[in-house]
Amino acid sequence: VPSGLLRRQEAPNPMNIVDRAAAFVHSLEVLSRKKAWDWRCCPKCGQDDTTRYGTYTVHPWFLEGRREVVIQRHNCRVCRKTYSEASPYLVRGSWYAREVHRYSSDLWQHGRTSLRRGAEFVRSLLGHQERWLFWHVFEPKPDATKKCHFSPSTLHRWLDRAGKVAKGTLKGQLDGVKVSGEVGVDGLWVRLRGGTKRVVLVLVDSVSGLIYPPVVVEGEEDEAPWRRLFGRAQRAGLSRVRGVTSDGASGLVGLLGRTLYYVNHQRCVFHIWRNLSGELARAVAEGTKDVARDAAREARRGLRKELTRLVHQILDARGEVEAERALAVLRAHQLGARLAELIEENLDAALVHLSRYNQGLARAAPEWLWRDFRLRVSRGRNHGSDERLERAALLWALYTNFTPTQERKEKKRKYKRPGKTSLEMAGVPPGSLSYLDALMV
Repeated sequence: VPSGLLRRQEAPNPMNIVDRAAAFVHSLEVLSRKKAWDWRCCPKCGQDDTTRYGTYTVHPWFLEGRREVVIQRHNCRVCRKTYSEASPYLVRGSWYAREVHRYSSDLWQHGRTSLRRGAEFVRSLLGHQERWLFWHVFEPKPDATKKCHFSPSTLHRWLDRAGKVAKGTLKGQLDGVKVSGEVGVDGLWVRLRGGTKRVVLVLVDSVSGLIYPPVVVEGEEDEAPWRRLFGRAQRAGLSRVRGVTSDGASGLVGLLGRTLYYVNHQRCVFHIWRNLSGELARAVAEGTKDVARDAAREARRGLRKELTRLVHQILDARGEVEAERALAVLRAHQLGARLAELIEENLDAALVHLSRYNQGLARAAPEWLWRDFRLRVSRGRNHGSDERLERAALLWALYTNFTPTQERKEKKRKYKRPGKTSLEMAGVPPGSLSYLDALMV
């Protein structure tokens, strides 16, 4: 395969992201089962010739308020080192307990809130202040010395730290998952501080919905950004590609034509419709220019409905023969010649998903992903650099892979995999593990 893309290299890493999450939870369980006798063993040299070496007191914030916790210290007579007992409920060096770290991070991710509002909710819950007084009518205002001062910058620092952990798991992150070979790619333009524009590129398995680690690049017009995206996906566990759905970005088209020439390219049907909108409006205007003003509105509506139905018969055809027949009908229409010409240019690319070789390939690019992404990163304004934006994107991708989709149907939307996670659909169900476990929060 040219340029080494999608070539199977070293043996799969046994520690994929689900294994890492399970190992982290197991380490907390082991820590919680430690008794006083177990702490006599020095963690640095392994000897048990130790003595108690005093205590110190910390005052971490928990979700129900601030507590006083006494930490026992020990001294090893062999290596002359001192160490302190640890707790699975505390984070060493932090003023906040582990449950606060997890709650705050999940509030920003799952609650789709901003850093400022997320920090305000956390402060209200911990210190029984601010919005807590709105929830509890007769609650007295807390004393100034007992107030919580949790800030948005603290939450941002925690999230960025989790993003660094996510970046450290790129190699073999999705080893062992089922690879369909049918993927969709898309990019989102983001404006950083200072007006700098960047693009977040993402690659999604069309069958399982699994998101491979995204990348942040300056633009999508060249081949290099897309090569980097496929290279990172390969490093994470993508072993083969048979079909790609995209909006037709020039850089991706060039990469598929010169390097991944064996991959079929499905053009996004949504973007084809958008490209036809101008010609469709022109044809409707031309067909109703001689209609009286009173009847023009109804005539335009009927003509647009008729032309739209003819285009639908082409793009929604169940086979190439059916599509060709529908194209001939549109071409024979007195106002459909130009529309038929535009559709014919991309007809083969619009029907790739009908091939038996590309079963499971989506007809549309994965633009649905960006709906939640925009809310969480505030369109990039909270990130002052490419690296921070990329870490936030990696964090969001892991959250999406571990989070089950909605079970119930909405009025205009139903979910393809109700109640299931993308990892479960890909053959590595996380069970009770969460993305917070995978990020060791």
